[in-house]
Amino acid sequence: MKLTDLQKEVSGEWEAKGYELPTYDREQVKKKTVQAPTWVHFGAGNIFRAFPAEILQRLLNKGEYDTGIIVAESFDHEIITKAYKPYDSMSLSVVLKANGTIEKKVVGSVVEALVADQAEPSDFARLEEIFEAPSLQMVSFTITEKGYSIYDGKGDILPVVEQGFKEAPEKQGHLMGRVAALCYRRFRTCGAPVALASMDNCSHNGDKLKAGVMAFVEAWVKNGIVENEFEAYMKDDTKVSFPWSMIDKITPRPDENVKAMLEKDGFEQTELIITSRGTYTSPFVNSEETGYLVMEDAFPNGRPPLDQAGVLFTDRETVDKVEKMKVCTCLNPLHTALAIYGCLLSHTSIHGEMEDAELRALIEKMCYDEGMPVVVNPGVIDPKEFADAVLNLRLPNPFMPDTPQRIVTDTSQKLPIRFGETIKSYLASDSLEVEALTLIPLVLAGWCRYLMGVNDDGDVFEQSPDPRLDEVRQYVSGVTLGGVTDVHKVLEPILSDETIFAVNLYEAGLGGKIEGMFAELTAGTGAVRKTLKKYVK
Repeated sequence: MKLTDLQKEVSGEWEAKGYELPTYDREQVKKKTVQAPTWVHFGAGNIFRAFPAEILQRLLNKGEYDTGIIVAESFDHEIITKAYKPYDSMSLSVVLKANGTIEKKVVGSVVEALVADQAEPSDFARLEEIFEAPSLQMVSFTITEKGYSIYDGKGDILPVVEQGFKEAPEKQGHLMGRVAALCYRRFRTCGAPVALASMDNCSHNGDKLKAGVMAFVEAWVKNGIVENEFEAYMKDDTKVSFPWSMIDKITPRPDENVKAMLEKDGFEQTELIITSRGTYTSPFVNSEETGYLVMEDAFPNGRPPLDQAGVLFTDRETVDKVEKMKVCTCLNPLHTALAIYGCLLSHTSIHGEMEDAELRALIEKMCYDEGMPVVVNPGVIDPKEFADAVLNLRLPNPFMPDTPQRIVTDTSQKLPIRFGETIKSYLASDSLEVEALTLIPLVLAGWCRYLMGVNDDGDVFEQSPDPRLDEVRQYVSGVTLGGVTDVHKVLEPILSDETIFAVNLYEAGLGGKIEGMFAELTAGTGAVRKTLKKYVK
């Protein structure tokens, strides 16, 4: 059983073994997409294949749409060359349910895969054709929050961006510059409207995308590279929109156990691919059953009817409420807390951590007692029901092969939203006292303890990638378990950094509390467990 065989003939073996296959004429969908593309997506990673691509597959299967997605990738070209093109852009989506069953779906909604790099002229020329098409409605993104940034971790503009500001649109090394160049192509040819829609898991994602793209547009105008009218086109929301969205679906890297299950079925294309840039991918993608996509309904050239496949379209204010509910309280902070303490306590799975009494108590109390008082109910999703599902179904799912070591990646970039926003809400409240917060400070103290790179048994562990890691771990480099430490001197440069926590934690009234907790966490081996028990009892 191979994905590529489905282009020739469909064996009854697929259905007999529980595989859901596309029910539409994929060749006709391909033809229609080439003639009149409507949707191109940047970011060919696992979340895209497991969620947006699968959403469109539902519409195609029901006969409610007839055009596929074109995917483009700029960061890691090998995803396209190794995980898409050899399989005619098809993939196998494996949904891991909490009850122990799995769904296996062949996803064929992606009909073309391109390298979004001007160094690959044929692929980029095809992207230019797509942007020239008046039919194009939506350009979406799952490139991670870092993909939009034109600055490094210290706030300095990236050299590739600075160079791109001075170069013609045809010579861009940063994706935001390439997207601006493609929009310029659209402006110069058809001038039709389009929506640039981020689907990344970050706050106000549409604004992050807009800031990155518009930085290039404004620099080119200032430097006389493009005409003023292009900037006016890009700033006219009846021409180019940047809708906000909230996405939620846990999609770990392809798992060995899933690979073994598929091979037992006779599915042959299960190779686990690790690219030279460290991306983990495969012809299959595994994910949890639950998924939410809430989008601001701002599409000046129309959009695919994704609401018929479960996407919630609403206004910007509601998207903001949903996003804050999830990112600041009901999921993301819980994940980060489990990731930090999971590494310190040598856990290797998120679901395993949910069987740890102290860790479960930590995130339950942090969510319900400290986070919920400042959550605004968005109306389209109930916060309590959302959190209940996270704590009782999603995180404990034993079939989800997610790890604290993966989740802890880039934590310095996540802390401002996942914890800083709640602290700011307490500071702004007339009825809540920020000094009453205990478990959020405990997580922040835990992150400072994580920076030491030593677990609760005193053994060194490998820290996950983070753009600020080398900078901040130097401050704790002299701290030893059980040693005498001037905690304030060690932590003051970290806890006062508003770019990490969104607030100066001393000015917020929490710096001293976090210092005390850090001292407890570093008192010796076993101190992490002892400190957790003290504060979550």
